[in-house]
Amino acid sequence: MARTTPPRPLDVEALFPEVVPYRRDAVRLHPRAGSPGVRESSLGGPVLWPRSVDWPHCDDDHPSTAFAPPPESGALPLVPVLQLFAADVPELPFPTGTDVLQVLWCPFDHAAGYVPRPELHWWDSARCDGEPVAPHRPAGAHDDYLPDPCVLHPERITEYPNWDLPEDIADALEERFEEVEEETGWSYWSHLSVPHGVKVGGYPTWTQDPYWPDCTGCGLRMDHLLTVNSREFDGESWRGWLPLEDTPATGEIWDLPYEERRMIQGPPGLMLGDMGGIYLFVCTRCPDRPYAYHSDCS
Repeated sequence: MARTTPPRPLDVEALFPEVVPYRRDAVRLHPRAGSPGVRESSLGGPVLWPRSVDWPHCDDDHPSTAFAPPPESGALPLVPVLQLFAADVPELPFPTGTDVLQVLWCPFDHAAGYVPRPELHWWDSARCDGEPVAPHRPAGAHDDYLPDPCVLHPERITEYPNWDLPEDIADALEERFEEVEEETGWSYWSHLSVPHGVKVGGYPTWTQDPYWPDCTGCGLRMDHLLTVNSREFDGESWRGWLPLEDTPATGEIWDLPYEERRMIQGPPGLMLGDMGGIYLFVCTRCPDRPYAYHSDCS
């Protein structure tokens, strides 16, 4: 079943024309519990892998936290998180000769952000001739960092900056934002700008001050590639971003039994810090596609 974000409840560009130059396209992936195939875009599902390439492992030093690996674990196999095919998400900046992007991560805390450490892999799917790789479950890994298998429902939307709105424009619009919210009940910040969830492009769903990494190769600011968030919406944003297909026939989403609501709000079962997210960035100017990640999960 497709997932459809409701139309914005207000005309953002008519009310706040100052934000128009900053609008961006994004793809909400809307993961939902399922049994994806190895040649399907998925979250937490089986992935293709070239026979000639060893499966990657992590041998980093891990900080001593509740999400640390058991002592003497050695090199830890990475866990498949996302597999995205160009046919489903052509908006991704696929390098020439590739048509599938995979995000893997080490499902233990790392010193950088105290979250899993992700890796990006771009492949030509025709050359992935090895056996399908099922999601690994390293001993001692917490369920919060191990995504449950989900099928994806890509949907194109338009976003406007939230934390990334230039300070002078945010200051100039502050009073108008407040007036509109008082008159209509709709908040620019929660209902009109940037949704939570797992998505490609657009703006990161910051919960703290924005941090845009610079490319170590060319020195220029990297582009936001994708976000993996713990939840698709929170206690306020659901009114603007809950898909039409998931809207209860009567009452509100919070009236549903907990497990039924969880399968809509957070079907992969991930919990990154206090409902935070991991943001992946890439430099498309450099031929080797350098990437970086950042989190604001605390």
